[in-house]
Amino acid sequence: MDLVAHVAIKLIRIILCKGVKVAYYDSTSQKVLHMKDYDSSPLNPQSFLQAFIVQSLRIAEMENLADEAGAKAHVEKVGLAASGCLEEVARERLNFKGEIDPEQYAELVADIKNHIGGQFQPASSGLGSIRVVNHCCPFGDLVKEAPELCRMTSSVFGAVAARNFGYAKVELHKRIATHDGLCDVRVYLDKELAANHDGDEYHFDDGKVTTKSGSSEVTLHLEECLRKAWCPPNDKSKWQLLKKSRRIVAESASMRKIIGEVEIFAPTLVTILVTGETGVGKEVVARAVHALSKRAYSVFLAVNCGAIPENLIESALFGHEKGAFTDAHQAHEGFFERTDGGTLFLDEVDSLPLSAQARLLRVLQEGEYERVGGHKAHYTDTRIIAASNSNLEHLIAEGRFRQDLYYRINVVPINIPPLRERPDDIIALVSCFLKKLAEKHDGASKVLSESSWAKVFSYSWPGNLRELENVLERSYLFESSSVIEDVFVPIVNEQDNPIENLREAKKKASMEVEARVVKNSLIRARGNVSAVARQIGITPRAMHMKLKTHGIEATIYRK
Repeated sequence: MDLVAHVAIKLIRIILCKGVKVAYYDSTSQKVLHMKDYDSSPLNPQSFLQAFIVQSLRIAEMENLADEAGAKAHVEKVGLAASGCLEEVARERLNFKGEIDPEQYAELVADIKNHIGGQFQPASSGLGSIRVVNHCCPFGDLVKEAPELCRMTSSVFGAVAARNFGYAKVELHKRIATHDGLCDVRVYLDKELAANHDGDEYHFDDGKVTTKSGSSEVTLHLEECLRKAWCPPNDKSKWQLLKKSRRIVAESASMRKIIGEVEIFAPTLVTILVTGETGVGKEVVARAVHALSKRAYSVFLAVNCGAIPENLIESALFGHEKGAFTDAHQAHEGFFERTDGGTLFLDEVDSLPLSAQARLLRVLQEGEYERVGGHKAHYTDTRIIAASNSNLEHLIAEGRFRQDLYYRINVVPINIPPLRERPDDIIALVSCFLKKLAEKHDGASKVLSESSWAKVFSYSWPGNLRELENVLERSYLFESSSVIEDVFVPIVNEQDNPIENLREAKKKASMEVEARVVKNSLIRARGNVSAVARQIGITPRAMHMKLKTHGIEATIYRK
């Protein structure tokens, strides 16, 4: 018997075991068999969830597919294998025989889900589609720790629809698992109508349901584009390097959307601003933009502006002439000269001093700059991709970032959500990182245990992908067996976090000092806000924002 079908049968027995009778699907006879005597006590949704996760991971480990398609493929396989049995039992309950119409289909799939504890019901839908909503997940809040379980819903709904109508695309429009508050599943039976919607497609050919998930399709398409862009047909060495490089994991709807945007804007010359918390993968997206652009065979240079001392940043970016300053014994090429014809990724662009921001704006507008200490104009054809983990609009209001520069770099904004808002990506990322670790340390492939998965999903990952990878590496090295029984996730009460408390204390002290400086300046300027703004070196608008932030009334200083 096929391993996936075997696991599916085990799970179906668990699902349908209600203390009355048990049914399971025999893949040999392709019939639903009923067992009068089944020596097993019924399991609750929590027990089923745990069993499902463990069995899915075992499939990933035994079939060695986790590195290729991630857990989603395994969940889909189990759902497809289970769908025939589940449909047959539901048809018997509802007394549906022969062909069914879309309304009966909606009732059928709702019945399947409701018999494991859900509250699914058909909802109003348009021509060529079926909509089913749910306000109570069979797994309760636990599904938020294992959102891949929703993929089983997709494969079951899609397989049942494909068998009855020939084609289906399932869109998980909203999900309790991703904190939407409800599940809204939309099944499209019209292929032309489905083309305008995201989702997984299912076909019924020669008595068999086949599928190609939307997320897998878009990821494979991107990887194919990367291969063409970075690797000439006979350059196997570069292709091997590409395979080892970090890929974009896009199981979540938000990351699929980002990949779509990358494919659209990468071939153009527009400037892109990538935002998101530290560690979310901004540089990975920037490299994908470069690889899919016409500059793919030119240089890509990533620069962390925050890591360069303020007094050296202009020299690093634009270069300097011999004798421009002490120790400038020879002329130096800056990043713009080195990336002429290529792509320059400016990470933490918000850390640039205002003088460097002004020079950067000139380069963006005119393609022209001067070396430090020089008077000769240099020209560059460099594409800029900027990135920031700060709110630039707030920095503009505080006078720390130029508004005109912001408008110039923010032609196409791409915001990468934090990992805690992308639970769909976690399983695929874990599989990807564990494969990389096995190659890096020349070791055996390893998977996470059930308790380790629980820790991974319960942690908020403030350091995002970078923190996840580091935690997995430590856990990988400390585990001698093929199953990682424990991951070294920090167990910290965020309210008692000394680091956070220190940051808050520093922030509070800084605010108090700033308020004192503003008040003293207002006293000297007799309440003239414009004069204080000039003295501090910010715009009057930014000065008014500071007064509002500190609750200071300038009028009282005019008396």
